[in-house]
Amino acid sequence: MPRSIIHTTEAPAAIGPYAQAVRVGETVYLSGQIPLDPHSGQMVEGDIGAQARQVFANLEAVARAAGGSLQQAVRIGIFLADLADFAAVNQVMEAALHPPYPARATVGVAALPRGARVEADAILVLD
Repeated sequence: MPRSIIHTTEAPAAIGPYAQAVRVGETVYLSGQIPLDPHSGQMVEGDIGAQARQVFANLEAVARAAGGSLQQAVRIGIFLADLADFAAVNQVMEAALHPPYPARATVGVAALPRGARVEADAILVLD
């Protein structure tokens, strides 16, 4: 099955040798997003809530570029530099999505690119 590389200027450009997303059939694999402003390329300022909102906005922009929406996510992976931020990120995710929620894994990590406190990736299945 052929694959399509997804790119949008409405989300940060990849900061390494990877695509923002890859679509194979009706499945879209979104690369991890950190809280970079897509226009300035700088980290957003503020608390974990502000960072998480930018992460979900970046994921949504890539999902739209793939012809879908983050509402079509079947799995989201969240990576936290501090698991004490778990509840705050849950609140942002709950505001960004509506039930039924996708499957999810949340992992505590030692560090994230550019000093981010949160990163998330997703898998979508388009209708």
